[in-house]
Amino acid sequence: MRIQEFHQALAGIGARPCHIGRINRAWLKGQPLDAGTRHQKSEDYFPLSVRDGLPPIAAQVEALARIHSQHTADDGSLRLLVELNDGQMVESVLLPRDGLCVSSQVGCAVGCTFCMTGKSGLLRQLGSAEIAAQVALARRIRPVKKVVFMGMGEPAHNMENVLEAIQWLGTDGNIGHKNLVFSTVGDPRVFERLPQLQVKPALALSLHTTRADLREQLLPRAPRIAPAELVELGEAYARASGYPIQYQWTLLAGVNDSLEEMDAAARLLEGKYGVLNIIPYNSVEGDDYQRPSDERIAQFKRYLHDNGVLTKVRDSAGQDVDGGCGQLRARAAGVIDTSRLRKRRGESRPDQ
Repeated sequence: MRIQEFHQALAGIGARPCHIGRINRAWLKGQPLDAGTRHQKSEDYFPLSVRDGLPPIAAQVEALARIHSQHTADDGSLRLLVELNDGQMVESVLLPRDGLCVSSQVGCAVGCTFCMTGKSGLLRQLGSAEIAAQVALARRIRPVKKVVFMGMGEPAHNMENVLEAIQWLGTDGNIGHKNLVFSTVGDPRVFERLPQLQVKPALALSLHTTRADLREQLLPRAPRIAPAELVELGEAYARASGYPIQYQWTLLAGVNDSLEEMDAAARLLEGKYGVLNIIPYNSVEGDDYQRPSDERIAQFKRYLHDNGVLTKVRDSAGQDVDGGCGQLRARAAGVIDTSRLRKRRGESRPDQ
């Protein structure tokens, strides 16, 4: 379901724009669709046709998504495995400090070699209402004041649905525009469409390396934009929107954590209106990549910081529950082994 389909269904039972707006706001707060506001009961506010016609629409909206399982981590995050109406699953993550990471696709077509989500390929797009449903579900658990499109999928490959969701969340969802973060590997359409929006989100760009050849290896189906060009496009959007760019760098031991990369990143990002987020790789058994040592991570951050680049270390939320992006869904689908998680928790194998 897309958002306009939801609105058309409401209009079909006689809801006027004021009624639709109120229903939107109630749902996006995690409340029932007919929740009362402003000291008015819904039966005093909605026409009879709306009250009588709302239950089947509410049932359809409730069926968009449900929480299949919850996984609490030591870092304060709560990973949600969300089951959609057709049985497919996506992940969303309640982050510390009232943030939420949402998915925009089931799977992903970019095929980043270090990403569990990309290993399954793209299975289907999420409708804009399915994206918003992740926010509604999360708000039933705890407050959400920031939404980042950094979960499963490449948002630029589901552009219309993602932009509809951003518009909705930035208006009826009552989320500040700079607290809506569109994450992308660098699709050129992003730099064309985002400046035209009424609700302009902040932007996160997956950089990962300064080397064009290495980036092509790590992101095999991403647009062929050289890192230097990508940074220039990001800088232009940052200056126009007034929001600093978040450059993402998944740190892989022996791959993109060298002194040469540190020096090149410092030259590339010096003076730019942005922040470099170092994301140490979340290893799982059988991976081709490993997480760098804590000493190497600290060195990488310190070097960039000392050379004028604002740098932060952003560990993938939920590592103690093997909950890096795509891992919960992969475990549920039997794609990866759960033995490491069981050992960490002190659990026995099913046959023991």
